[in-house]
Amino acid sequence: MNLLLNKSTVNKQSLVNVTGSKSETNRLLLLQALYPNIQLENISKSDDSDAMQMALLSKENTIDIHHAGTAMRFLTAYFSTQEGREVILTGSSRMQERPIKILVEALQQLGAEILYEKEEGFPPIRIKGKKITANKVTLKADVSSQYISALLLIAPKLENGLELTLEGEITSIPYIEMTLALLNEIGAETTFENNKILVKPIKESLPAKRITIESDWSSVSYFYSIVALSSVGTQITVSSYKQNSLQGDSVLQNIYKDFGVKTEFNSDNSITISKITMPTLQTVTHNLKNCPDIAQTIAVTCFGLGMSCNLTGLHTLKIKETDRLEALKTELSKLSAIISVTNDSLTIEQSNNPIIKSSIVTYQDHRMAMAFAPLALRIPIIINEAEVVSKSFPTFWKDLQTIGFQVEEMK
Repeated sequence: MNLLLNKSTVNKQSLVNVTGSKSETNRLLLLQALYPNIQLENISKSDDSDAMQMALLSKENTIDIHHAGTAMRFLTAYFSTQEGREVILTGSSRMQERPIKILVEALQQLGAEILYEKEEGFPPIRIKGKKITANKVTLKADVSSQYISALLLIAPKLENGLELTLEGEITSIPYIEMTLALLNEIGAETTFENNKILVKPIKESLPAKRITIESDWSSVSYFYSIVALSSVGTQITVSSYKQNSLQGDSVLQNIYKDFGVKTEFNSDNSITISKITMPTLQTVTHNLKNCPDIAQTIAVTCFGLGMSCNLTGLHTLKIKETDRLEALKTELSKLSAIISVTNDSLTIEQSNNPIIKSSIVTYQDHRMAMAFAPLALRIPIIINEAEVVSKSFPTFWKDLQTIGFQVEEMK
């Protein structure tokens, strides 16, 4: 499905409900599978969380998680602990190009039994669940935080818990801290000092517990971009968010001050995002190593406002649904941006060139589709394979129409 977003204007005051955080949901779904007394509210409606839920409930020998990268990492760890169960974990063609060797080797250090069905280091993988008694493992600290979180999530269920040592500078600390906070919330004891994480085993059965999942900060980033590209006085209210959020992407509220955007927390757990002034900075510089998922949104915002930017800490974007750095370079260049990328950075130079109407290729990446959508406030824009947003935000296009965007399906 290709969508035409005609040049639009946002309603001065709008209200949007955003689904629960995919990051929190997928962690808690795994913990719920290990500890069934946990009850969850505001579960993410994303494809990734649907894939996670179906996989955890499946009795099949082969489980296909399609494009769900988080599910692939978390389920690799989960099925390694399921004594007597043997499964083949597979996914889409792109998923079979995404590396998993670092996590597999870490689990094998602990005694897990995992074999590759095709190419070494990549899915599909055959997992023979067994009782794991070893409790010490070492990982490079700059790997995807999902590898680290996958190990931490199963740690309380391991007979002797887990002692995880991270070597070097740690990437995406907020995601690790989120995992540890959720473990603490269900009753696990954890410590994170210097580069060592300890998780003690939970020996007793857990009491019943109800957990409400916060809405997704990555998803609200697109509404921050929309407000930034709108006129002063534009407001969008979005629910439901916490000031003491566990999500690293909540740094949006600080980053978007650079674009004249203010965030206000309301008593009903909603936030109001307001354009209060035009930006005065000519160049925006941020290290996004702790929140790489919002890089695409920030880059497009800067381009739409005619600002320069220098974004670093982006090395994990090369192994996402697509190589997001190269994808951004290709698509923004088509619009007339002067952009350069390295293995871990992106730079856009300020330019007076008019934005050229273009058709945006999404590369089966939900964040490419949603990050470019706000540019419809500047020019008509076509989003190819727009249905890809269902991976994390199924109601995205409907919500854009609600706030004033003109969205048409192309025949």
